[in-house]
Amino acid sequence: MSAVNTSDTADTSDTSDTPGTSNTTPRTAPSLRGPLRAELLRGVGPWAGIAVAVTIWVVMYSKVPQWQGRWTETTDLLRVVGLLLCGPLAVAAGCWQGGRERRRGTDELWMSFPRTRLRQALPALAPAALWPPAGYLVGASGCLLATWPYASGPPPFVSLIAADAVALAALGVLGFVAGRLIPWRLAAPVLGAVTYIALGLPTYTQWDIRWLDPATDHFYLWDRPVWWFGPASAVWTGGLAAAALLAYAARRRVLALLPLVLAVAAAVPIALTGEAVWRPDPEAARLVCDNGDDGTPQVCVTAVDRKLLPATSAALAGTNAKLRGVPGAPTRWVDGRSHRPEEVGLLSPADLAVRDRLPDPAYYANWAVGALFDDDCGRTEFDAPGWERASAIRSAVRQWLAPHPNSAPSWPETVAHLKRLEAMDAEQGRAYLTRYIAADRCRADEVPVP
Repeated sequence: MSAVNTSDTADTSDTSDTPGTSNTTPRTAPSLRGPLRAELLRGVGPWAGIAVAVTIWVVMYSKVPQWQGRWTETTDLLRVVGLLLCGPLAVAAGCWQGGRERRRGTDELWMSFPRTRLRQALPALAPAALWPPAGYLVGASGCLLATWPYASGPPPFVSLIAADAVALAALGVLGFVAGRLIPWRLAAPVLGAVTYIALGLPTYTQWDIRWLDPATDHFYLWDRPVWWFGPASAVWTGGLAAAALLAYAARRRVLALLPLVLAVAAAVPIALTGEAVWRPDPEAARLVCDNGDDGTPQVCVTAVDRKLLPATSAALAGTNAKLRGVPGAPTRWVDGRSHRPEEVGLLSPADLAVRDRLPDPAYYANWAVGALFDDDCGRTEFDAPGWERASAIRSAVRQWLAPHPNSAPSWPETVAHLKRLEAMDAEQGRAYLTRYIAADRCRADEVPVP
């Protein structure tokens, strides 16, 4: 038996010594793929990404009338929601992730591993750096898809959306570094609250450096950012985060100076340019008009509201029919901030629209007629004798040209004027409007009675 065992042993030994064979397993280079995948699929990261996407969808859904008809408003509101509300969430999630080893009591064990601090930190911070911007991009994509069927004019500012995603990633990294350095369990919520204040305060100032704040919004609909604003903002926020991470974890901390220099180099032109990082966009402000009939005022809207032109023209159709051929009537209803004397400035239809329709076209027409007869007469009009009579006539004319239930006159004198106007035929109505428009309505005694 013993001989057999010896023989077996010998055979095994001979096999191991045979050229071309080996009893060792080949070693592979160490990889971060396994630890990185495990980190990304567990812990606070996925929940942070879901929270960011849900926050964007809930807040944006609650403000649908404000943004769904225009690319510019969609992008602007996404910036505010994505940074001002989700930025503190990203910082808090990063801070909680950074303090994980301390809470578990395994920080000293991790430090004993042969890997450098930076190599240990990269997989751990990945959830904080990747999940919030991923949630933001998912939420932003949903909002852009919801805007696409209704919006017109120039496309959305994709470069700013990408810069916002970088800013959220940077906030997650900064929160992670703070979590590693601050040994306090309440650091995450406190840091989130501080971030909310820090991102919100610059929006209440007029300083040019406020545009370094990624949460600062821009309200003017006929502007576009300069081409370099989005990339420079991304370098600014990303450079700060990279500098903080290298200063904390790099073996040679002097390397942190490189991203810091890049961040400052990107911040300087933004701060020096200030409000001018937004430039007028002629394509967005271009007027788009309906054909109009001879003697009928045209209806014109800017290109950003082009899809609302049919609804706007339909709302003003009844008023235009009564103004057709009247000398002194406006030549165009213009959606714009400035207009010629023979034109009337309209309220932007998107301010009252829901998606691509006007829920209350009669109100829109009534408002337009109010703008037509909005004479800036100063205080002398109210002190002049006969002012009440002139005011009653103006209210009656406005209601006659653009009837609206909520604007129906209640003064007996106004009701009487309105009944006389409604009893007129088309020719009589045009004759009266000719006299009414030609009169100096700032002088009550010159306002003609129907």
